[in-house]
Amino acid sequence: MNNEDKLTLSAVDLAMLEQLHTDVVDDFLHPDNLFANVVGLGIGVKWKNNQPTGRPALMALVTQKVASHKLSKVNLLPSSLYGIDMDVIPVGRLMAKTSSSQFSAGSSNLTERIRPAQGGYSIGHVRITAGTMGTCVYDLLPKNIGIPKKYYILSNNHVLAEENNAYPGDPIIQPGRVDGGSSPFDTIATLSRFIPIDFEPFIPRYLHNNVVDAAIAQGQLHNLNRAIYWMGHLRGWLPKSKVNVGLLVQKTGRTTGFTRGRIVATNATVDVSYEGGKVARFKDQIVNTAMTAGGDSGSLLITLINHLPFAIGLHFASSPFMSIANQIENVRSLLKVEIAENSSDR
Repeated sequence: MNNEDKLTLSAVDLAMLEQLHTDVVDDFLHPDNLFANVVGLGIGVKWKNNQPTGRPALMALVTQKVASHKLSKVNLLPSSLYGIDMDVIPVGRLMAKTSSSQFSAGSSNLTERIRPAQGGYSIGHVRITAGTMGTCVYDLLPKNIGIPKKYYILSNNHVLAEENNAYPGDPIIQPGRVDGGSSPFDTIATLSRFIPIDFEPFIPRYLHNNVVDAAIAQGQLHNLNRAIYWMGHLRGWLPKSKVNVGLLVQKTGRTTGFTRGRIVATNATVDVSYEGGKVARFKDQIVNTAMTAGGDSGSLLITLINHLPFAIGLHFASSPFMSIANQIENVRSLLKVEIAENSSDR
């Protein structure tokens, strides 16, 4: 078995880990039991000496790795749970945030006004700074046949709906405010609907049921382009059963432009910080190597199948160490929109 093969999980190991994760995650992350620095739990493969071993493992997500001799006995993570390896991934402080400045480390034209607008470009609710437009979508059609009645821009709740604080009909501008956009001149859409996010301190995080940070805004067909800058048109989307650790991924975002990474954990339950000290716990998340920064929120995460782009996730949070994305299957089913016409049985 070469190192590339050791990066992924077999179907049997994946099913076993998913069940084990379901059985232990609530107790593992309950505030009464929480280990120091732990912010999440996912599934993946065990690493040793910076090399994948191929062995299935529960992945403890921590803000930082601390030498065992510096930890109190009560905060030492077990090396295994129910006979399955436990590994540790330093993820830093994960933040869901829009851009704080006009600086773009990637391609500077992604902060410019563009019509028709396309994925990868600056966008946002009129009151936020700027995030990223993922792609354009429409309402699910019966048996995937018919004429869509409405067309939408897909991005995050915290980009289009101001962390639950916006109202349907609010203006969405392209580019975002920090990139010079203003209403009404740059209004490209109006907020249509979003999936509300449970936040602490309003709701204790162990009671949260968040799976997506997602929203859509309705625009006119002639103003919207389904293409994603530098990646082209989607050829389909992957159900979460096909999204495995080790998968190579890429995205185009407003701040860092085109970047590539690899999935290091799936099925992750993870705590994410928002503006104003709020924290939201999300379930069923994808954890990738670092490939994003503030302002990339809303970028579509894709993988290539036979050199063709397939959507797998919606990016929404990051740190200098890792990036986090919602499963695109969950985004699609909760918002009831079509991302791309074909799902893959890869």
